[in-house]
Amino acid sequence: MIVMKFGGTSVESAEAIRRVAGIVKARLDRHPVVVVSAMGKTTNKLLAIADAAVAGKLEQALTLLEELRAMHLKEAAGLNLDATIQEHFAELEALTRGLAVMGEFTPRATDAVSALGERLSSIVVAAEFRRFGMDSTHVDSRQVIVTEGRHTQAAPLFAQTNAKLQAVIPALAAKQVVVMGGFIGSTEEGVTSTLGRGGSDYTASIVGAGIDAEEIQIWTDVDGMLTADPTILKGGHRVKVCSFAEAAELAYFGAKVLHPATVLPAIEKNIPVRILNSRRAESPGTLIVKTPPASTSPIRSIACKKNITLVNIVSTRMLMAHGFLRRIFEVFDRFETPVDMLATSEVSVSLTIDTTKSLDAICAEVAAFAEVSVQENQSIVCMVGENIGQSQSVAARAFGALNGVRPRMISQGASQLNLSVVVDGADLLKAVELLHTEFFTNFDPEAFE
Repeated sequence: MIVMKFGGTSVESAEAIRRVAGIVKARLDRHPVVVVSAMGKTTNKLLAIADAAVAGKLEQALTLLEELRAMHLKEAAGLNLDATIQEHFAELEALTRGLAVMGEFTPRATDAVSALGERLSSIVVAAEFRRFGMDSTHVDSRQVIVTEGRHTQAAPLFAQTNAKLQAVIPALAAKQVVVMGGFIGSTEEGVTSTLGRGGSDYTASIVGAGIDAEEIQIWTDVDGMLTADPTILKGGHRVKVCSFAEAAELAYFGAKVLHPATVLPAIEKNIPVRILNSRRAESPGTLIVKTPPASTSPIRSIACKKNITLVNIVSTRMLMAHGFLRRIFEVFDRFETPVDMLATSEVSVSLTIDTTKSLDAICAEVAAFAEVSVQENQSIVCMVGENIGQSQSVAARAFGALNGVRPRMISQGASQLNLSVVVDGADLLKAVELLHTEFFTNFDPEAFE
């Protein structure tokens, strides 16, 4: 068995779904289990409907709902799904009217609304597969993915989930193409939950690990992982193979083709993950494995995170004082604000955050025992590769290449998989261009294309 996950752009229309059907049909001998995201931008539209309702704009919310209903009916035309789609939108309308009355969009309600996208797309895709000549069946992910009750970012309960997956999926996949919605699950009490944005990738990995799949395929709209973020720098090379650790690091620092948590269940079961392009199915993509072949290239790829805020904290009063770091991170923890990068000295700490919702309150509390300054519109440029820790020249080459770009902060991860610099947002493109030229002008053809 293989697990094939298709993202929103891959199932955004009837035409796109037919393209997916052709890809799946060519792999029937591998007994595919297909995991799909919501169609196109459906999740964003569902949340916009709910936001309008909560804001007291019920008519606007219902207009948006009708537009979304019409889109699904149009793309599912001829599949005999009108009644099913209408039933789902009747549920959405009831939720929308309820939100308008309550005036509050709770996490539980957020899950109930946002889950409708994957619930619908998986039904449509399964029906389209049948029209394409495949024996296909739909499995509601809420029946087999069990989570704890933290709505909008629920963690899977693997013991219960694996037991349900093993009891249901292999027997079906032996005879039919199984189609499931990504991103969604349910609590032990049967309440709809979600795994967080990007969770369809995670679903694919959970399912793959749960059924001991031979491979997990993430089908997207790019040829795989590239040596640079294509939204920042065009012309990057395709990464043929990389390690689980490198993939996780790249995903965390901005590589959009993979959800950061995706590789975790795959790592535990040592299941290869392959990133593929649904619009260029002939491309071999990027293979992610535990131990890739040795490469002469010191880094695997350059990832970026934009719109980062750099926080500098200095306190001469706390020189050599015990508990300085603890006091700082207690504040960030209390306001549930994660830190990406960190650099410290005797009396100062520099760190980066990508959410500023509670920044003013954090700065006010830290100012009680230290001086705080903030630099906005910063970017993290992260060079990732398992060879970084063993190479004596990567740092020298990187900082030599960044001639004319001033790093605001420098950090090497404890894993020695990454070397990261923070630069002003205006310098991001220049920094990536310089580093890419330095490390990928002459590249290892066994590792890149």
